[in-house]
Amino acid sequence: MDTGRLIVTTPSDREIAMTRVFDAPRKLVFDAWTKPDLVRRWLLGPPGWTMPVCEIDLRVGGAYRFEWLGQDGTRMGMGGVYREIVIPERIVNTQLFDVDWTGGETLGTLLFTEQGGKTTLTNSVLYSSREARDAALRTPMAEGVEAGYARLDEMLPTIA
Repeated sequence: MDTGRLIVTTPSDREIAMTRVFDAPRKLVFDAWTKPDLVRRWLLGPPGWTMPVCEIDLRVGGAYRFEWLGQDGTRMGMGGVYREIVIPERIVNTQLFDVDWTGGETLGTLLFTEQGGKTTLTNSVLYSSREARDAALRTPMAEGVEAGYARLDEMLPTIA
C-alpha cells in the first residue's frame, strides 16, 4: 500500500472501510483526530469549507460535535458519543448527521497501526443496512475523505 492513496473496501454487507498510510508516527495521527485545534485544520472536505464548531470530549461516554460551513453559507453538522478509546490505537464512536443521509446512526471505528514510523489508519463505518451502505458508496464520500487526508498529510510534519 502506498502512502497517500485511499483504499476503500466493503468488508461486510453493511460496512465501508477506508484505509490509508501516513508517513508519521501513530501518536501524531491519533492527536490529529482528537485535538480540536488540529482537527479544524484538515477535516474539511472540499476546498472552501471551514469548521466553526469542533467539540471533543475524548472519554468513553463523552460526546463530540462537528459543524462545517461552506463558502455559500451551507452548514453541515454531525455528532456522536465515544464508546471505546484506546490511546493511540483505537476509537469507536457513534455518528449521526443533522440531516441524516446515512440511514440512521452509524458506528465508526478508527484503527491506528504503526510500522517503521508510518501509520496505517483504517476508518470503518458500520451502517444500519446494506441499502444505507450502498447509498453512501454512491456519494463522493471517498473523494472528500481523501481531500481531508491529503491536508492531514501536509499538516503532520508541522506538528511533529
